[in-house]
Amino acid sequence: MKISYQKLEDNLISNMRQVIYRYLTSTSLFFGFLFLLLFSNSVFSQEGDAAAGKTLYNANCAACHRLDKPMTGPALRYVEKRLSEEEGLDREWLYSWIRNSAGMIKSGDPYSVRIYNEWNQVAMNAFPQLSDTDIDNILAYTAQEPPAPVVAEVPVGGGGGETSGVSEKLILGALAVLFALLAMALILVRQTLKRFADAKGVVIEETKSTPIWKAFVQNQFLVLVTAIFFLLASGYYVYGYFMQVGIDQGYMPVQPIHYSHKIHAGDNAIDCNYCHSSARVSKHSGIPSLNVCMNCHKAIGEVAESTATAEYSKDFYDGEIQKLYAAVGWDEATQSYTGKTQPVKWVRIHNLPDFAYFNHSQHVSVAGIECQTCHGPVEEMEIMYQHSPLTMGWCINCHRETNVKVEDNAYYTKIHEELSKKYGVEELTAAQMGGLECGKCHY
Repeated sequence: MKISYQKLEDNLISNMRQVIYRYLTSTSLFFGFLFLLLFSNSVFSQEGDAAAGKTLYNANCAACHRLDKPMTGPALRYVEKRLSEEEGLDREWLYSWIRNSAGMIKSGDPYSVRIYNEWNQVAMNAFPQLSDTDIDNILAYTAQEPPAPVVAEVPVGGGGGETSGVSEKLILGALAVLFALLAMALILVRQTLKRFADAKGVVIEETKSTPIWKAFVQNQFLVLVTAIFFLLASGYYVYGYFMQVGIDQGYMPVQPIHYSHKIHAGDNAIDCNYCHSSARVSKHSGIPSLNVCMNCHKAIGEVAESTATAEYSKDFYDGEIQKLYAAVGWDEATQSYTGKTQPVKWVRIHNLPDFAYFNHSQHVSVAGIECQTCHGPVEEMEIMYQHSPLTMGWCINCHRETNVKVEDNAYYTKIHEELSKKYGVEELTAAQMGGLECGKCHY
């Protein structure tokens, strides 16, 4: 069988092409698979449910970490990307660190030891309960771009004030038109009556009347009654004016650092006695030390977006926290005190005269009176103000109307028994127990 040389050459070339194609295909698949194995962490670094990750982050991480600022631990925004680019660490390292940081420090892992020393040798809590999926979700949440700042839109002209202004203008305009029509009607009536009088030949004689002021002066009785009335009215208003001296009800001074009782006592339900702890054991409620503020604000350097209002923005509240940091000398970057402090000159709101004695512990601890009884709805006050007049009459009325709580109070047991026999009652007011004696409040 004869085979031409040209045909043999074509078959050989075709076979070589098939071999080359197979080799290239298998090599490409091999290196592609190897690439996926080596770089799977970076390829899938954005995998995970960010919404689920936010919930897990708030439950496990937010106590010590913030996304964009250091706190007890470093900031966690883009933490996986930073560790990969700067330290060459992959997600497997993060799995091990999150589940057992102390074990990695003990094993001598270089970066673990370094971060442990940089953050005051405080080891991160272990979270063995978190699965790989949970950690993936948390990392997806930390990989999100920071939200754009929300700017509250305030209507020009004060919002609803513009509408009320238009309404007032309409009312005033309608009244002006009404009075103009009334004046025109009176003029027409006068002209009509004059025409009737002229037609009938009626002559209207103008009589000369005595001026009102002259008639008033000639009436001695009316002058006397008026003088007595003005004297009594003047005395009443002068008395009322002097009785308001020293009464600062409604006093609302501007403080050097804005403190919102609405946010602290209202939204966050912080007990009044946590900050004003001396009210339970001493005469004065006291101004809380800034160290009490830092118990929380070491970890809280900014407020939530939901806290902002049209009047007070998020940036405003965050700026007030920065004033606190400057006063106590707190450095957010290093999470340490610099030693450079500044005094805060708080403005006193409630101030009794020097001759009046008032003991907070007697009312708070013994009598069990709520702070709101005297200070009003503090949990609703954005700016603290004096709610009650704090006058002597106001205190006396409270003593007359308030029953003493003697249940389970050994101090009052015997006194209550004796006074109950004396007055023949089951309940005693503070007044019946001597609450109106002058020496109790004045000494």
